[in-house]
Amino acid sequence: MIDLPEFNRIEQATLNKLREIGTATIAGALSKQAGIRNPHLVGLTTFNPGAAACGQAVTLQFMPKREDLHWGDEYAAAPERELHRRAIMACQPGDIIVVDARGSMSSGVFGEMMLTSFQAQGGEGVVIDGCIRDFPEVQDLDLGLWLRGVTPNFHTQTDIFPHAVNVPIACANCFVVPGDIIVADDDGAVVVPAALAEEMAQVASAKAEWEVFSRMKLEEGGRLDKYYPLNDEARKEYEAWLREGDSPKGDL
Repeated sequence: MIDLPEFNRIEQATLNKLREIGTATIAGALSKQAGIRNPHLVGLTTFNPGAAACGQAVTLQFMPKREDLHWGDEYAAAPERELHRRAIMACQPGDIIVVDARGSMSSGVFGEMMLTSFQAQGGEGVVIDGCIRDFPEVQDLDLGLWLRGVTPNFHTQTDIFPHAVNVPIACANCFVVPGDIIVADDDGAVVVPAALAEEMAQVASAKAEWEVFSRMKLEEGGRLDKYYPLNDEARKEYEAWLREGDSPKGDL
């Protein structure tokens, strides 16, 4: 593992809860409780449908290429400048690598070999404001992938180069700090500030729980304006339902 600036680690139980709750509920909770209007990394879509991920962000920042700082050959730079590899090697099990690739649709940030290593290290998922290469092989890896697209080009073949690892970045127009929590599923990827992890897990869990009750009532033909969101009468029914022990709380 590469020695890079470290961040405080969030308890795995909290990460598991956030993963289970999902992005839609978390995005709503961040907006209502924390005033974070848009935690969504817009434009990044799943390339492994059905996958869900939650982990802390190890960040990689790309910049526009300037030839005196980085040559075109993928490994022409000195080893200490091969930051795409350093980012992969810095990850611990459960981490998500988050890349500001400037939205480039022509540069493949990682390929099969890099992502095979990342998966073997226990990497949780890959979130890139840009592309990967070798997708026919990469799609067989057990990794969540949230990307703009795929390309046959290697990462410095065109107009960007890796500039820094584990620094604050702008990924898909969202501010991401190393150690922030990324939650991703088929709705996309959202950023949860690490300092809000516990609060969001509690708030979003409560909403996910009463939504189970609401869904049940709506399936039975209950009125939408009564059961979503719960009005005062419906909330009394919900509280009685909780007392009766029918809640799935232990699974959230």
